[in-house]
Amino acid sequence: MSFAAPAFLLAALLVVPAVWLYVRSERRARRGRAAFAAAPVLPSVAPRRPGWRRHAAIAGYAAAALLLVVALAKPQATVAVPVEQATVVVVTDRSGSMLATDVQPSRLVAARRAAATFVDELPDSLRVGAIAFNQAATVLQSPTRDHAAVTASLNSVKAAGTTATGDALDAALRLIAAQRATDKRRSPAAIVLISDGKSVRGSDPVRVAAQARAASVAIYTVALGSDAAGASPPDPATLAQIAQGSGGRAFAAADAAELEQVYERLGSQVATERRKQEVSGSFAGGALMLMALAAVASLRWFGRFV
Repeated sequence: MSFAAPAFLLAALLVVPAVWLYVRSERRARRGRAAFAAAPVLPSVAPRRPGWRRHAAIAGYAAAALLLVVALAKPQATVAVPVEQATVVVVTDRSGSMLATDVQPSRLVAARRAAATFVDELPDSLRVGAIAFNQAATVLQSPTRDHAAVTASLNSVKAAGTTATGDALDAALRLIAAQRATDKRRSPAAIVLISDGKSVRGSDPVRVAAQARAASVAIYTVALGSDAAGASPPDPATLAQIAQGSGGRAFAAADAAELEQVYERLGSQVATERRKQEVSGSFAGGALMLMALAAVASLRWFGRFV
């Protein structure tokens, strides 16, 4: 919780002298009743006061005043809100090692299916692009709200060649920059990178990740595959460096089922953004409710508001 106008919180200090004055007034009233008549006859001439109920309404009003002070300070809560006009680029490895079958029916097919699940679950308002890469990066689909077209383009990917992850990320950043130029603003953007092996050619992917961070583009990485004999092992350490360097998150998926779960989690992250949202209305509403309850209770018990 943070406050846009914290200076108003100083007004809460006024409650301390107000409580002191109230307590002092009550003590004076008790002394006055004691002086009015001798203790044995006091109950007959001055009926016993209603105990805690006498103070309940005052406590309610005091709590309401504190809530109003907090509302004036414009409290802000960090919440997940839908991102409008955002761009997500799915970057998938299509090197020859993606033909490995340690993930059934193969790494490539599992990646396609999971990517389709991921794209289908994104809000319609998000623009999605797709890039496939081996030693070269190929733009399969420019950012579009036609998610079916993105899925179709990913399904056409064939595996062959080696791996140049840095070049693929660089191509994704250029795609995002072009979209931002069209928007004429730095709209939110993210990259989802899925790869099963170590980058052996082209640009240093960790260096490109630093460029992504400077451009406010988080990279979410998925290391696909296992250390099964005969299969190229994934490189989760480098993928984690890429994610960390860009401000994103790294995931690992050893089989197709786990990969789909990873993409589901990714969907909730790239489709929303943590933003500060003012919640003054909630505090003001709570204050009004407390005031109403205190007033109703006081009217019922004593026939007056205080």
